[in-house]
Amino acid sequence: MIPLSEINIGMVGHVDHGKTTLVEALSGVWTARHSEELKRGITIKLGYADCTFRKCPKCEEPQAYTTKEFCPIHNIETKILRTVSFVDSPGHEMLMATMLSGAALMDGAILVIAANEKCPRPQTKEHLIALQIIGIKNIVIAQNKIDVVDKERLLENYREIKDFVKNTVAENAPIIPVSAQQRVNIDALIEAIEKTIPTPKRDFASPPLMQIARSFDVNRPGTKPEDLLGGVVGGSLMRGKLRVGDEIEIRPGVKDSRGNWAPIFTRVESIMASGRFVEEATPGGLIGVATKLDPVYTKSDALVGNVLGHVNELPDVLNDFTMEVQLLEKVVGVEEDLEVEKIKVKEQLILTVGTAVTLANINSVRDNKVEVSLSRPVCAESGWRVAIARRIGGRWRLIGAGIIE
Repeated sequence: MIPLSEINIGMVGHVDHGKTTLVEALSGVWTARHSEELKRGITIKLGYADCTFRKCPKCEEPQAYTTKEFCPIHNIETKILRTVSFVDSPGHEMLMATMLSGAALMDGAILVIAANEKCPRPQTKEHLIALQIIGIKNIVIAQNKIDVVDKERLLENYREIKDFVKNTVAENAPIIPVSAQQRVNIDALIEAIEKTIPTPKRDFASPPLMQIARSFDVNRPGTKPEDLLGGVVGGSLMRGKLRVGDEIEIRPGVKDSRGNWAPIFTRVESIMASGRFVEEATPGGLIGVATKLDPVYTKSDALVGNVLGHVNELPDVLNDFTMEVQLLEKVVGVEEDLEVEKIKVKEQLILTVGTAVTLANINSVRDNKVEVSLSRPVCAESGWRVAIARRIGGRWRLIGAGIIE
């Protein structure tokens, strides 16, 4: 049996650089399934796909690395290395908040850079800074679309990439030239992932904590009331174990009739991981949790940003908090060279905490300590990282990071 996924790897980069095509080349799954994504040809929501890496015992490296069960050269069964979950993030500037929500689930990342465009493009830079802010250190660079440029341009692009990542978290990241469309060098990319992005140590002993990144109503229109299934939430366990039958709580939950936020209580009906039903889920990999909730609560990603766990064992719900802030020197995601101005009292910022995105009002600023009140509360704890965005030129731009005190 194929092992369950044990790690989440992000697929990030500028729009139209081939992230979704690369996920398909690795996993065989086209993650852009939403109708608007198919119509527009871009990723809008977070996409997911599992993939099992294997290695032929007889082939030389990197040709030995594959996703196939049998080696076509030696006609022998390949050895399973591990199963990974890919998180395909949107690259469009208007969807940066969605990318940051996905980054909260990532243990490592593949930064996709197209060889046929000058590097860096705005969202290439923004996504790399985002990985740095969230704390993701293990990165592989996929230099994609090598099939549409000549050798001179390929080498020039390589030099651009090296200059771009200098003095960043990706300075020593391997750069693998690939063609996702033509399936070229996929073996070398798998080798780089295996050697660069290790499976992190997991906390299995603590109470479970799951970041919710998607939520669904899985019932088809016209389903009879007696045949309705409960709502489903998707995401990843950050710690602990979750079992079928567990009584769970979801915080902050939903607004009640008086406009107050109230937690949701329900039960785990089933768990889907790596394409099959399991009795128990553990950290690493993406899971879907079917509940007894009325699907009206889960439809259209309504519960994204919530946290799931055992009853009375989740972090507090915060309407305000103080964070220690570190601002970037320059605004990322724009073509112009703009300095980041200091945070001011009474201004509004967008904060991403885990998978939650919320509007924050600035109450006070003392050196690098910033006190905020939130328009939508978050379930979080001391030490969690916060991505900070400011409205610049009509768009929310990443300007820095914070740590909740």
